[in-house]
Amino acid sequence: MSKNVVILGGGTGGTMVANHIARTMRDEIKRGEITLTQITETENHIYQPSFLFVSINHARVEDYTRKQKSILSSGVNLVVDTATKVDPSSNSIALASGKTISYDFLVISTGAYPDFNSVPGLAETADNFYTPEGAEKLRDKLINFEGGKIVITIDVPHKCPVAPLELIFMLDDLYREKGIRDKVDLMYTYPIGRLHSLEPVANWAAPEFEARGINSEVFFNVESIDPKKKVINTLEGSEVPFDILVSIPAHKGAQVIRDSGLGDEGGFIPTNRHSLKAEGYNNVYVLGDATNLPISKAGSTAHYEADVVAENLIAELRGLSPSHMYDGKVFCFVEAGLGKATYVSFSYSQPPAPTPATEMIHWFKLAFNEMYWLSAKGVL
Repeated sequence: MSKNVVILGGGTGGTMVANHIARTMRDEIKRGEITLTQITETENHIYQPSFLFVSINHARVEDYTRKQKSILSSGVNLVVDTATKVDPSSNSIALASGKTISYDFLVISTGAYPDFNSVPGLAETADNFYTPEGAEKLRDKLINFEGGKIVITIDVPHKCPVAPLELIFMLDDLYREKGIRDKVDLMYTYPIGRLHSLEPVANWAAPEFEARGINSEVFFNVESIDPKKKVINTLEGSEVPFDILVSIPAHKGAQVIRDSGLGDEGGFIPTNRHSLKAEGYNNVYVLGDATNLPISKAGSTAHYEADVVAENLIAELRGLSPSHMYDGKVFCFVEAGLGKATYVSFSYSQPPAPTPATEMIHWFKLAFNEMYWLSAKGVL
């Protein structure tokens, strides 16, 4: 009897798992022993780290968009539909079209999404670079900005944790190149007592801020925003005016996860930190932003987890015990302006240690942006 493997989510992690299994088990799929299905809401696959570059007019969304079908191996059945409920008791997924898909093994890679309704006044006032539409709208404001105050506010958890730092450094260089840096007040805020949740990253950023004249405020938690006055009100009691507000709100898990009762309060699925199986479900794996693991929600996290999930699924499909364990590895390039970058690499047991920013690392990041599609396909 054929075994049904369903991958819920068409982002980085889900796509890598699908392609890894399809390549490795090509013969079993051809013989009908395994059916491999991916469910995703949209036919397009967008490389989300490009939004940072879109926001400063250094990239276009369409340049980093591909048809999902074009990056999947031939053995993957693609279903473009919205999953409305996952029912582990019956091993099935209900779709908005009315169809139901059953599974023997399920991989959940449904991502995380910014909640722009988390703070009163946020949705109608703030700009963002975490969606394609938001990045394009912000681009038009930033490149035409002639002076005033730009404030970046951050809530947690959010994906791509170093991206707000990258943006503030890139804006510093952008307005220096335009010759108006003295007319632009750049203010970066963070909700805890340092500039980043990872202390080594915060320690690296602090002297950079001082050298560049970037203002910052920690213990900064947004309570509400006054759209008319263009003022941020914080839980700490301060009122901060702005001309442009760039906000990274707290993220939530996918709606289907929340509606299915599989996640915690934020909609993130309790996941074993090493096996990447959903707690309490032996035939359900979780990866990427959908997990509740205490690590960065980033593309590289999904990449490293995808290898573990795929190898363990292949073992189980062949009647073997899963033996690959995820060690919490994450690797992130960090743009330190328009021409230099550093990187952070860490795991459950190894803390990050940012290195001095260089032009070479910057070009490595730009090169990976172009090579991402080979990575998603499993070629790299």
